[in-house]
Amino acid sequence: MLVRHGMLVMELGIVTRLFGTAKSADGEPLYEVVTCTPEPGQIRTDADVTVAVSHGPEVLAEADTVVIPASSIEYEPSGQDLTEPLARALELIRPDARIASICSGAFVLAAAGLLDGRKATTHWRSALDFQAKFPKVALDPNVLYTDDGNVLTSAGVASGIDLCLHMIRCDHGAAVANEVARGTVVSPHREGGQAQFIRRPVPEPQSSSTAAARAWALENLDRPLTLRELAAKEAMSTRTFTRRFRDEVGISALQWLTQQRIERARQLLEETDLPVDKVAAEAGFGTAASLRQHLQAALGVSPSAYRNTFREAV
Repeated sequence: MLVRHGMLVMELGIVTRLFGTAKSADGEPLYEVVTCTPEPGQIRTDADVTVAVSHGPEVLAEADTVVIPASSIEYEPSGQDLTEPLARALELIRPDARIASICSGAFVLAAAGLLDGRKATTHWRSALDFQAKFPKVALDPNVLYTDDGNVLTSAGVASGIDLCLHMIRCDHGAAVANEVARGTVVSPHREGGQAQFIRRPVPEPQSSSTAAARAWALENLDRPLTLRELAAKEAMSTRTFTRRFRDEVGISALQWLTQQRIERARQLLEETDLPVDKVAAEAGFGTAASLRQHLQAALGVSPSAYRNTFREAV
């Protein structure tokens, strides 16, 4: 993790906590997390504390993944250009390394030319400034995170959790990522394409929500669920339920159902010996062909290839 003056303390904690707690089935750590800075010493944060960082940029030459959290500096007009020490540090990153940013850390990647021609995101409040300064970047200010090969970006602060879990999931499978999420008490999976800004994240007092319907759906994913059924669980019309679901979750109910079914299929492929057609039925896709189509669209792999990659001993 490459940090700078003005770093956001929460983002330092996100990366350290999530990657630092990822373990194999035997309890062995799956990552070694090292924090470095262009000029070692006391690093100012966005809070009333400083952090002593002893590692200099030389450790970047050995890193498989480099994460650049946000800094309050990016919000200053003069703070969106690379300093000479930071530019030198970025040059040490291996060409084959994976590099990711959280929140306004995307300004660093863009200033270094690493996002030219790529899809990227940053905090929605910084989107206009970012687009004006880096027109070569295909900025999407509406998503939680982007994955463009070996370069990834995420939106504001907490979406860094989603991005880190996504990287852990890609590296070691859904079971490991879900265990990290459970230990941190966060949602195990939100798609990168989910909206950044949910207009009504908390229901109004005494108003109905869709939580009960979601909980019921998770217990019945193997069934062919309909919007009418889900709405009936909340005693709402389909139209009202559809609107409230999107307000609360950020995506449509059918998109959410597909996401949950993909997660269920991944879990079964990793943790059981069930045949692919049985996995498809248990996850609610009905047929092996439907499961293959959805898994290919979401992950770019077939069920058998996914299982071979992430199979755990059972």
